[in-house]
Amino acid sequence: MTGLQRARALLQAGRPMDTRSVALSETIRHPASAEARFLLGVSEAMLGNIREGLSQLRKATELKRSAEYYAHLARCLLMVRQDREARAALHDAEHCLASAERVDALTRDTMGCAYARLGSHTESLPHFAAAVRAQPGNAQFCYNHAIALSFVGETAESETAFEKLLAQEPQNARAHHGLAGLRRQTAECNHVPRLRAVRNATEDPESRLLLGYALAKELEDIGEAQDSFRCLLDVNKEHRSRISYDFAHDAEIFDAIEASWPQFASAPVTHAPGKAPIFIIGMPRTGTTLVDRILSSHPDVVSAGELQAFPLAVKAASGTRTRNVLDPQTLFHAADKDLGHIGKSYMERAASHVPSTGRRFIDKFPGNFQYAGLIARALPHAAIVCLRRHPMDTVVSNFKNLFATTSRYYQYSYDIEEIAQYYVRFDRLMKFWQASIPNRILEVNYEDLVEKQEETTQKILEHCNLQWSESCLTFHENTSPVSTPSAAQVRRPIYRDAVARWRRYENALGPARTVFDTAGISV
Repeated sequence: MTGLQRARALLQAGRPMDTRSVALSETIRHPASAEARFLLGVSEAMLGNIREGLSQLRKATELKRSAEYYAHLARCLLMVRQDREARAALHDAEHCLASAERVDALTRDTMGCAYARLGSHTESLPHFAAAVRAQPGNAQFCYNHAIALSFVGETAESETAFEKLLAQEPQNARAHHGLAGLRRQTAECNHVPRLRAVRNATEDPESRLLLGYALAKELEDIGEAQDSFRCLLDVNKEHRSRISYDFAHDAEIFDAIEASWPQFASAPVTHAPGKAPIFIIGMPRTGTTLVDRILSSHPDVVSAGELQAFPLAVKAASGTRTRNVLDPQTLFHAADKDLGHIGKSYMERAASHVPSTGRRFIDKFPGNFQYAGLIARALPHAAIVCLRRHPMDTVVSNFKNLFATTSRYYQYSYDIEEIAQYYVRFDRLMKFWQASIPNRILEVNYEDLVEKQEETTQKILEHCNLQWSESCLTFHENTSPVSTPSAAQVRRPIYRDAVARWRRYENALGPARTVFDTAGISV
């Protein structure tokens, strides 16, 4: 076995430290070996040395054009948020595939994951499908394929894919969770007994969390609202006990946003972009995806999904190297920077997520509500739409949704009182923005959209400087992918059963009502 073959075997065995050692020796002996550079780059990235990994992977692709090399280069570029370069690497990988290069299942799955990270779910699907055809027994490949099918609206195919995966791995919690969210379950057709049995049989905390949310969702679907909420209370209490969240940290960020605003308000704005993106902001689970679907049904608009581009542009301008994208230090260091440059940086970062059709694009990252004043100055032609929902329904919808467990930004969502505290600060900040940048933000009540769909849609279009289009009323016919938890809901026409849903759980929501009463927020 040669040194390169040994390095490959070590990599496939999940031993990146040993892989790096062998690959480094091979690189020293053969500096022009593309394979040595590639194996060294992948092992460095696996060990957390992303910059060194990128350097070696770039050298590998310079020495040899290979779909495998480009796929892993794209993956590493995404880790450091270089989305445009990642898309270019994927383009090169596609060229290699077009030249009949044979690639393994992992390369196809890696390409699919990279496309998914870019929000290009339609482009990810053929790669995930190819990976599953090559290795039908690989659970990760099967899951990626099934969830991608759900994102593009292929519900029946996704359900079949999830069930095949569960036939292989009956305890796969992610598959159970994905399957539960595909459609509204019925009393005649649901997975409640199976979910109960699987959850009772596992002690793994992450699996119990996913299975608990899946069970609660299906119980509500079949009309067992009280059992559903009791399940959620238990699940969230169990998870909350394992995380070290303190609302005071979020309160510090809200304080810093308000305190740094005078500097942002007086900062220079040089050569601000003339483009007019549309920002949809608000608390999560308040109708942001619904408005995104309504607007992206307009012939002149396309959705770019939930971008991190503006937070990253601010972070880059600040020059801070703190762990989190948003923190007080970052805000104060960015506050005196040229907002025109931040706007330009945003547009450059967003470009790789937007089709080159010339249409206006939507950025529907709800958390941009924290940057609304900065957005208004950095992008003077941008339209900003903020979704509002009844405070108690906002609490319920956040409590019921499982956000990314690896993100600290949603850690408030596992406790009813803490969600209410977060809402109070959100509400205060929106009042602050309305006073600071008057007439720039249109606030839309979810309840108005449900009860007065056409009238409210007209107001949204006027605020975004868009002509009326009947297609905005039939948003549920929009076939573009959706990767948010609202995917199943927004493929239905407007429905009213989510309005005042909180009254079903009024007794359990006592802590939220107390917080709102103290803050003077009427429920």
